[in-house]
Amino acid sequence: MDYSKLLSSTVVDIKPSGIRKFFDLLNGRDDVISLTVGQPDFATPWHVRETGIISLERGYTYYTSNAGTVQLRQEISKYMLRRFGLKYDALSETIVTVGGSEAIDLAIRATVEPGDEVIIPEPSFVCYEPITRLCGGVPVPVKTLPENDFKLTADQLRSAITEKTKLLVLPYPNNPTGAVMSKDELLPLCKVLENTNIAVLSDEIYSELTYGGRHTSIATLPGMAERCIVVNGFSKAYAMTGWRLGFVCAPAPLTKQMLKIHQFAIMCAPTTSQLAAVEALKNGDDDIDMMRAEYDRRRKYIVEELRRIGIPCFEPKGAFYVFPDISGFGMSSDEFCQRLLDEGKVAIVPGTAFGAGGEGFARISYAYSVKHIAEAIGRMEKFIKTL
Repeated sequence: MDYSKLLSSTVVDIKPSGIRKFFDLLNGRDDVISLTVGQPDFATPWHVRETGIISLERGYTYYTSNAGTVQLRQEISKYMLRRFGLKYDALSETIVTVGGSEAIDLAIRATVEPGDEVIIPEPSFVCYEPITRLCGGVPVPVKTLPENDFKLTADQLRSAITEKTKLLVLPYPNNPTGAVMSKDELLPLCKVLENTNIAVLSDEIYSELTYGGRHTSIATLPGMAERCIVVNGFSKAYAMTGWRLGFVCAPAPLTKQMLKIHQFAIMCAPTTSQLAAVEALKNGDDDIDMMRAEYDRRRKYIVEELRRIGIPCFEPKGAFYVFPDISGFGMSSDEFCQRLLDEGKVAIVPGTAFGAGGEGFARISYAYSVKHIAEAIGRMEKFIKTL
């Protein structure tokens, strides 16, 4: 069998996730402290877990409708209005997905054709570019700058748009930088987009983890609802990563096409997860507040500690990552992180895992206990002193 002739060249040319590369290096390394994974260290709240357990005991183990249970879609609609001021019809404008990742995939596959350009601010999450390439689209990376707090500017957006532009990815709060865009910062982007036929994929999975103010969705701003595909989910806000449940909200002409892809590729999201998610949306606001307060405490602590040991660090306003500047050590991001792993016994992720614009930086997750973070910082300090 000649696999070189069998396999898709598009897939073969896609690089594996840089996040997973460093995560996999930890296999069998009990001596290493990891700050790599973007996963809450909290267990899913008990009342949510209990609901899932009861659903299994009662035999709720059958398929749901493709788009998700009516009850869950209704609760999502209420949640989006209550928390973010977004109005979506539960039945025609909401699809329950297998994690936010599937929602992103649906949004890109339903809009992007071969040759279409997709503007992707970088650094950003790892999946937007490969999914675009799998559709035959052309990723157009736009490097956001630390002097702009890693936010996309109107001038950058305007310069990136061509007659082939189909989609803008807007990943805020941002993974890996923790950057957040306010209403005043989003409005100039809206001005650039008006009178175009460019859609916006607004990835808002970290919307509940915004510090010092409420999250603003670009879909709430004038003229934007008709062009916005809003992705969200339960993994980060409710500590439900393993339940694999997300959702996408968009105008009905868009969700109608996304649902076709979902029907043929997935069928439906897990029933147990959907029933647990209803409980999370109904009674989980206090859980969000508790976890956000704890992440905020860790955020302040890790920024202060990194600066203390001599690593410049932008103060993130969202998500649960810091993106410190390691360029002063005279190494590439990959080399610094590899040496820190081998010599300092601490695992973090090179900034280049999130695009070429991440060179000179590294991502550190603070979705870990303060004790865990403190031990890692102590090892980093010793490592830096050896350089």
